[in-house]
Amino acid sequence: MDFLTRTIVIIGGVLLAGLILAIVLSGIKRPGKGIGRFFATLGVTLLLLVATLALIVTMICHGPSYEAKKLFVTTLLETGNMKWLVGIFLPQDEVQAIVDSNAMGTIEEDTDPDLIDINTELDMSEIKIDRIEGDNYSAIMMVVNDPSRVFVGTTYPWGTYGKELDKLVESYNALGGINGGIYDADMNRGGHPYGVVVSDGKIQNMSNLGIRGLVLIGISEDNIFKVIDINGKGEAAVRKILEDEKIRDAVCFQEESSDKNNHFVKLMINGQRRELNGGMGSGANPRTAIGQTADGRMLLLVTDGRGANGHLGATASDLIDIMESYGAVNAANLDGGSSTCMYYDGEWLRNSVTLYYESSSWRIPTGFLVR
Repeated sequence: MDFLTRTIVIIGGVLLAGLILAIVLSGIKRPGKGIGRFFATLGVTLLLLVATLALIVTMICHGPSYEAKKLFVTTLLETGNMKWLVGIFLPQDEVQAIVDSNAMGTIEEDTDPDLIDINTELDMSEIKIDRIEGDNYSAIMMVVNDPSRVFVGTTYPWGTYGKELDKLVESYNALGGINGGIYDADMNRGGHPYGVVVSDGKIQNMSNLGIRGLVLIGISEDNIFKVIDINGKGEAAVRKILEDEKIRDAVCFQEESSDKNNHFVKLMINGQRRELNGGMGSGANPRTAIGQTADGRMLLLVTDGRGANGHLGATASDLIDIMESYGAVNAANLDGGSSTCMYYDGEWLRNSVTLYYESSSWRIPTGFLVR
């Protein structure tokens, strides 16, 4: 049985089960007859809703538009809890083929610090907040003229729970910030980061270095933003990198694409855009990114998505376009999706897209903050 036939059978089965449930419950005798009809109506309504959604997804996955199917697959593979849905409607080999066709080109080189010349004649007190409207996203860019003001704030020593971004900002008496690197987001506990965490020159974490595709995203003692591949390196090698590169603040994110995952980090390196083989380079989701211009200004970016403001979200191509338009020499993608958030001067500029955290953020262990 092929996937399309199987999906139709599933939808038909759901509808048949709803009909049987309605008949059984509607036949309940008094005094519970009214209650039975209520639950029958509710059950049929929910089952019809599920069947309708299944039909829509089936049309996306097996309809005439390959671009719609590609967007559906790549977007869901970037989520934390909805990856499984792709496998219900499409076979694994087709999913992997879609991921491969939309893969981003590789950038082997790390950032060249000689391309950054911090302009001390800029007004170092200036922080600019810009709002950007794209085709399917709204974005907010925070431009910080003085790169020394940007640092990694953490909840170290690590516990079970992290902190919402506003609380993390307030704990450092900072002005604002965005969410940071990869972490254990299970059940929104947010207490444990993965990979390397450095804050104010102190190494606070070296766990899970074996995670495939780890990339260091940090700032050096001389305020140069650096993106360094540490995939497959052990603790001793990573410590040497931190020492040689004089890293004062850093987190990690993951560069890995498969049917199980779809994360990317490098957007622009040494002034060069990353090649996007499939046009988008990713699905459409809420995003968080960070970069630096040739004159040293730090760029902190967030976008919406997943239905917020009627938007699906930003793709890798969108992030690169925005960063390039602001003159970024180096730029990197950070943890996004439900984790994406920005807080500044006592106000939320971007909340979590998760409905039950829409007035705040997820708990996180790290963030790029602004003094």
